[in-house]
Amino acid sequence: MGIIVEPGDPREPENRALIDQAQAMMQDMFPPEENFYLSPEALRGPDVRFFVAREYDTTLGCGALAQRQGYGEVKAMFTAPFARGRGVARRVLARLELEARHLDLPCLKLETGDQLAEAIALYESEGFARCGPFGDYTENSSSVFMAKPLT
Repeated sequence: MGIIVEPGDPREPENRALIDQAQAMMQDMFPPEENFYLSPEALRGPDVRFFVAREYDTTLGCGALAQRQGYGEVKAMFTAPFARGRGVARRVLARLELEARHLDLPCLKLETGDQLAEAIALYESEGFARCGPFGDYTENSSSVFMAKPLT
């Protein structure tokens, strides 16, 4: 069967556990005022599409696409530690990009932490380039902002 990426509900126990794990990691790494993750409730919003990577019945990772005015924002990207190195995040990111293209969004943007070297390398390898703050973000000591045109 292999790894599949499909729409998910962030309230489901396995998905919620993954989100909680991601948020705990961010809280350990970055100051509270520089953490911009969405709550599981916000990940169910009408403008957010939440996706889960699974292999059989095991949840491996997740990611979300938030529709913003004029772009899509990549949110909640996280791969379970036991599943890292298997291309899970790349598959989730590809699914988010496909969804953004279906929604005719002209570009994807994201905010990630400067200590997340593997994430930054993934985004760069998938065509994202560093940019300035966007939306409600402001420049801070630990955020890296990136964008990728889709048109």
